[in-house]
Amino acid sequence: MTAHIALNLAAFLCSLVAGFLFAFSVVVMPGLKGLDDRAFLEGFRTIDGVIQRGDPLFGVVWIGSALALIAALVLGLGQLAGPEKGLLALATGIYLLGVQLPTVAIHIPLNNELQALDVAGADAETVRRARRRFEPRWNRWNRIRTALAALTTAMLLVVLAMP
Repeated sequence: MTAHIALNLAAFLCSLVAGFLFAFSVVVMPGLKGLDDRAFLEGFRTIDGVIQRGDPLFGVVWIGSALALIAALVLGLGQLAGPEKGLLALATGIYLLGVQLPTVAIHIPLNNELQALDVAGADAETVRRARRRFEPRWNRWNRIRTALAALTTAMLLVVLAMP
């Protein structure tokens, strides 16, 4: 595989991840926001459950974006010029630290906490507290992931456009 092929694949997959995160930021979470606490938690749990059940296409895109980016960087070290290498290395670092790391360190634990909660059986105060612990932090970090995934994609497109 050449660096150019890996770079095209990485740009494509990172753009899909950026779009997915963007959709959560501007459609899904604002749509859920208007629901009462119990409905919000149940709605989010249902959406997250689709992801947690391990849809293979989602996994290919999510994990594949990181793997393709790493492959592009490794191959690019020997095949790309100085500015292209530097921009690709920066894009890779931004994506791994700004998108993938917060997903593992923040979003997955928050999602798992909600999945473990008996929303239907919990009293109103427990449900209210669970939402307050979850929603602001999840949204804040998702906006960060969205911006950095979009930035990564833009940087990869710049690298691809370089002569």
